[in-house]
Amino acid sequence: MSWIILILAGLCEVAFTYCLGNAKGSAGSEWLTWISGFAAFYVLSAVLLAKATQNLPLGTAYPVWTGIGAVGAVVIGIFIFKEPATFWRLFFLTTLIGSIIGLKALS
Repeated sequence: MSWIILILAGLCEVAFTYCLGNAKGSAGSEWLTWISGFAAFYVLSAVLLAKATQNLPLGTAYPVWTGIGAVGAVVIGIFIFKEPATFWRLFFLTTLIGSIIGLKALS
């Protein structure tokens, strides 16, 4: 169950990144809505991470959490915000995913 909570925490990190990306191009009440979403997902992500670390080693949980967020942010950046998908960006994204899998395999 702790791994599911950790994955949900990582997905919340992806969600707050998405909200932040949308807030960047908005103003007024729309900006406030996106920033509110950012704040809510940020807090929820941290709370879920804290809950997951009650049963998982911090040295594994934290890198997995940040890795899910990093991979998700890059994927959202490429597919939603039309950022470039260069060879090196995808290469290092692949190595990050491999590292996350390695940490999970060792814990």
